[in-house]
Amino acid sequence: MIKAGTTEARADAPAPAVRLPRRRGIELALIVVAVLLSVYGYCAVGIARHGAVPPGAAGYGAGLGVLALVAHLAVRLRAPDADPLLLPIGVLLNGLGLVLIYRLDLETPGDRAAPAQLVWSTLGVAFFIVTVVLLRDHRVLQRYAYVCVAGALALLVLPILFPAVNGARIWIRIAGFSIQPGEFAKVLLAVFFAAYLAANRGALAYAGRRVWWLQLPTGRVLGPIVSIWLLSVLVLVLERDLGTSLLFFGLFVVLLYVATGRTGWIAVGLLLAALGAVAVGWLEPHVHSRVEDWLHPLASIEAGRGPNQLSQSLFAFASGGILGTGLGLGHSVLIGFAVKSDFILATAGEELGLAGLSAIFLLYGLLVERGYRAGLALRDPFGQLLAVGLASIVALQVFVIAGGVTGLIPLTGMAMPFLAQGGSSVVTNWAIVALLVRLSDRARRPYDQGPA
Repeated sequence: MIKAGTTEARADAPAPAVRLPRRRGIELALIVVAVLLSVYGYCAVGIARHGAVPPGAAGYGAGLGVLALVAHLAVRLRAPDADPLLLPIGVLLNGLGLVLIYRLDLETPGDRAAPAQLVWSTLGVAFFIVTVVLLRDHRVLQRYAYVCVAGALALLVLPILFPAVNGARIWIRIAGFSIQPGEFAKVLLAVFFAAYLAANRGALAYAGRRVWWLQLPTGRVLGPIVSIWLLSVLVLVLERDLGTSLLFFGLFVVLLYVATGRTGWIAVGLLLAALGAVAVGWLEPHVHSRVEDWLHPLASIEAGRGPNQLSQSLFAFASGGILGTGLGLGHSVLIGFAVKSDFILATAGEELGLAGLSAIFLLYGLLVERGYRAGLALRDPFGQLLAVGLASIVALQVFVIAGGVTGLIPLTGMAMPFLAQGGSSVVTNWAIVALLVRLSDRARRPYDQGPA
């Protein structure tokens, strides 16, 4: 800019940073809608089953509302620039999961899971609040990359010491209390993968030698992360938890592709996944039986043994049609012991129909999209990779579970995020939402390149 009457020129002052609207009021309004929808579903189940509103409807609505309000206050005070959709989506999915589990509890009086699920949901929201309040900068996590991977591997190895449950060694059961350590390990591995790839992305993309269309990095750079990934997958194969193994493999390939920008890694990942799936499907009896059920879902009916879980799930989806039978009016409980965990999506498909199921998938898709958007807006490589990794965990888990219960891929035995019964899963998913809130808060505020 040149001042009148002078010959001196001054450099233009830097343009002020543009702050995006915070939209905390919109977040609060969406949370209210999410709580009201959950309470409406709870009341609809009671009316359909007993002709009256359940006596605990007010307490359920008040409890869920208080939890959501406290979480909103934590975001308003500590992450005021965070994405306004992340928390309401988590509240709605968690509330809908409690409604579906309560609905199935009415069919199984001796196995009530909704009260325990509400306790775990409370712990999950508490963990969300603690993470948002205490973690002021996500870049702090980069310092503890190797601590995270050591903790993840310890969590993955621990269930081997305990008896198998339904053919898989993924649970720790002590005095009636059970947790699934692999759920927590996936977040820790996402932090490690993001930190390591962010520190070595240049060497991974440009160093080493080219083999055909793929630029292979040096063994010194790629060796540690591949070794840790192979060890984690080996442990999971020994535990017969192929669903989580597939999740870790997909997370590894996605982050490697995002860090390097090399599409060849996608092709290599798909090839290795196909080879591993074929090998394990033939060699592991537990997995082989699931592949056979997937290839011939009606074989048990034709043999006179009655429908198996997969065929009952397909019948439930078919019975739901476009608009569903209505909450509380389906028969998905015929699926069996896994109806509240692996197959809870079949209950949603039968009683909410294709329309309700599509709405649930749109909620998951929106949650993943907001995570990717935060990754695109962040300027530090670690934050970018961590946001993409956390969102990819949700995307891969939903695909693996939905594909299994609809017959698209073999069953894997994982829990649907927020919907299915499982305390470890609920707490972990709330941790993912908390980290995405923190990442989106950093992404939407004016850029600060200071140290963590």
